[in-house]
Amino acid sequence: MFWFRRDLRVDDNHGFYQALQGINKVIPIFIFDSNILNKLDKKDARIEFILLALGAIDSAMKRNRCTVGIYHGTPKVILNELIEKWPISKVVCNEDYEPYATKRDKEIKKFLSQKGIIFEQYKDQVIFQKNDVIKDDGNPYKVYTPYSKKWLSLYNEKPIIHFSSENLLDKCYNSSSLPKCSLSDLGFFKSNLTQPKPILNNTIIDEYEETRNFPSLDKTSRIGVCLRFGTISIRKAVEQSISRKNHTFLKELIWREFFMQILWHFPHTKKSSFKPQYDRIEWRNDENDFKKWCIGETGYPFVDAGMRELNQTGFMHNRVRMLAGSFLCKHLLIDWRWGEAYFAKKLFDYEMSSNIGNWQWVAGCGVDAAPYFRIFNPTEQIKKFDKEFKYIKRWVPNFQETNYPKPIVDHKEARERCLLTYKLALNKI
Repeated sequence: MFWFRRDLRVDDNHGFYQALQGINKVIPIFIFDSNILNKLDKKDARIEFILLALGAIDSAMKRNRCTVGIYHGTPKVILNELIEKWPISKVVCNEDYEPYATKRDKEIKKFLSQKGIIFEQYKDQVIFQKNDVIKDDGNPYKVYTPYSKKWLSLYNEKPIIHFSSENLLDKCYNSSSLPKCSLSDLGFFKSNLTQPKPILNNTIIDEYEETRNFPSLDKTSRIGVCLRFGTISIRKAVEQSISRKNHTFLKELIWREFFMQILWHFPHTKKSSFKPQYDRIEWRNDENDFKKWCIGETGYPFVDAGMRELNQTGFMHNRVRMLAGSFLCKHLLIDWRWGEAYFAKKLFDYEMSSNIGNWQWVAGCGVDAAPYFRIFNPTEQIKKFDKEFKYIKRWVPNFQETNYPKPIVDHKEARERCLLTYKLALNKI
């Protein structure tokens, strides 16, 4: 049995390829984990994205008269039902490194071993995992630049290997009896959001350095959601990026793996600051201010544009993410965990390690973070990155009219308040 999870494609799928190597036929399945679904909004557009990806897998398999079974429930219960129904000798999947997933897989491995069934996992969603990239003394890197240099040196030591799972689909079990699920079967409803259309081509990669900071240009690849759910191969994305002269785009893919290994080595960062002294900050946590930030009514157009883009599309440009995050933590003195949770709920491309890593970066409390005294000026950011107001006008068309909200806080006063609060927490005064 092959268990699709965060690898929703038939091509260059490492675990799927390994499963298809054996003499036995392979039953492909996907489980909508009720432990996860029960916590989501019933119009969460990511469920629709997953169903579309599973539909694409089914289409690819049809020429071999096979299909993927889609189940809904807790993984242990579903797997128990399936191994009682089928003579399964082995369950294969690709590794997932988030805290919930590692705990779940540890329990699944123990459960299956008690039934005499092998549980095999393979590396697929990253180039380097866990302890693949560490210092010479065996400790994990906590700073991005030396990590990225080591990452690149290891990558260049041997050629990347692809896994042509797409050529072995005839090894799948031929059955039309495997179940399907619809949105309504899962208790969900169609979202108003448009499903993302990722673009990864040489032009996007080559121009990324000069265009990536200007949200009005809309020159980002939008592949975050594809990497999150594995609808594209990270090996192919990295190989294409590294073949180009400009490696700025590649560095973003390495950042993703840097934050993944941080969460793996330091799972406490899911809820706590990497730098524990920052957990002493006396956050204001004003709920009314937080609500205004969420709906994009802070009176700061660049921040509001980003939040409205997020709410209406499930996406926010990375430059604006930094500004909106910094504004919440430093101007409003609201706990980064509140912002992280809101992004987790709204972002199509939400990936726990990157989201936590970047939120702790803007709050100053994470690995290789921006210093606490770095406080973005929302007005100056417009001059640098949206001086013609093209992006702002798209999302906040009334920003120059009298009905637009007054600034929720004065920048200078907020900056001074932030510096004092941080210094008190860090015993700087």
